[in-house]
Amino acid sequence: MNIYFCGSIRGGRQDVNVYQRIVKQLQKYGNVLTEHVSYDSLSEKGEDAVLDGDKAIHDRDMEWLTMSDVIVAEVTQPSLGVGYELGRAVAMNKRVLCLFRPSSGKVLSAMIRGAASTMTDSLFHVQDYTEDEVESILEKYFDSLAKN
Repeated sequence: MNIYFCGSIRGGRQDVNVYQRIVKQLQKYGNVLTEHVSYDSLSEKGEDAVLDGDKAIHDRDMEWLTMSDVIVAEVTQPSLGVGYELGRAVAMNKRVLCLFRPSSGKVLSAMIRGAASTMTDSLFHVQDYTEDEVESILEKYFDSLAKN
């Protein structure tokens, strides 16, 4: 299974430790195409090593998004890029799980929370969580995918 992980890069790297925890857990379920999002070495300036710049990053990430079977996004730290990726994923009819920590004091965008259906067969889910719950939430989510 190919998993596309979304987390803030240029929007702020405050949650990189949470991203690392999520990516480590996701690796139990498949190939995380975007594990670099969890790297400590990645700053708010993004990937300086990409010679062709922003267009190359966009095109590569869209290819990975197309290849993915499921998208998991940590959406606590607002990010234009993550929002864009989620919109594209919805347009591609991809399975999406958004993780949000209310304890951050932030309010999740209505465009994200409102996209989640209350129907159990919806492709788009938003899950509020605490850091202590992340492993069990991911286990439950991926177990439900395996059953379907």
